[in-house]
Amino acid sequence: MGTLMRLLELTPAETAFLAAAPAGPDRLQARLTRKLAATLSARLRLPVQAMAMAMPADAPAGALASPVWQPDAVLASLWLVRRLGGQRVIGTTPFVPHTLIHTLDAMLAECWLDEAAQADPPSALAWQLTAAHTQATLAVRLPRPTTDMTRWARGVIRHA
Repeated sequence: MGTLMRLLELTPAETAFLAAAPAGPDRLQARLTRKLAATLSARLRLPVQAMAMAMPADAPAGALASPVWQPDAVLASLWLVRRLGGQRVIGTTPFVPHTLIHTLDAMLAECWLDEAAQADPPSALAWQLTAAHTQATLAVRLPRPTTDMTRWARGVIRHA
């Protein structure tokens, strides 16, 4: 006759892990929203609030190999002025600095790789940003297969 093996009690950390909601698009966007606000606040040396918003229905579809950021002219201008040491944004520019895109890529890659198990990412995410009485919008289109996103994120982190 065999001996019964007694199971150990779960630790509070193990219980919390098992009770946590699985990763999904809503959790990814919430995490990205917090990280986006923190990253932009630090880089711009200005408090930035980010609020997730619905992506327009007319967002272009198609197969993507990597995320495509779509900052508006207001955000691009704010980035240029603040990163060059200016204080006030007057006017806008359609030029999107590559340093802004690299910063956003690094932030997204870190968030993506921090999630233990990713569900299929949404096709696009968007935010309304507020900084010093300036309103801007930012959107990103994402590759659909999780393997493409993971491969891209690892490449970004490797080259950072």
